[in-house]
Amino acid sequence: MRLRMIVEWTKGSPFRHAWKEGRLVPVGEDRPAPVNYGLIPGLLNPADGEEVDAVLLGPPHPLGEAEGEVVGLLHLEDGDHKVLLAPQDSPPDENVAPLLAWFAPERRPTLFPKEAALDFLQRISMASPRE
Repeated sequence: MRLRMIVEWTKGSPFRHAWKEGRLVPVGEDRPAPVNYGLIPGLLNPADGEEVDAVLLGPPHPLGEAEGEVVGLLHLEDGDHKVLLAPQDSPPDENVAPLLAWFAPERRPTLFPKEAALDFLQRISMASPRE
């Protein structure tokens, strides 16, 4: 399954942006992102009421729209899971270790397979408005 996402934070960059009202708005600086980080527009995560977070594995991608194959799910104890996308349909690679280390241990970041991501997306898409 291919999905469209919005990259709000480019891999290796300390500059964070937020997707607000259809455009990217700078929100500040943080530690450099280990992956391309953003969201899936219009699909809400019931855990926090915000759009589902997404990660695009691979090389740095410019801010804005990106597309990738669903390859896994970063499961977090608090329910704020991250959908993992990759340019091609292949298992997550070396990008995953820095991603797991990026989250606080108490959130218990765990990599789940593609099937878990597809199940998560199916369950929440039934309750979410689409853009």
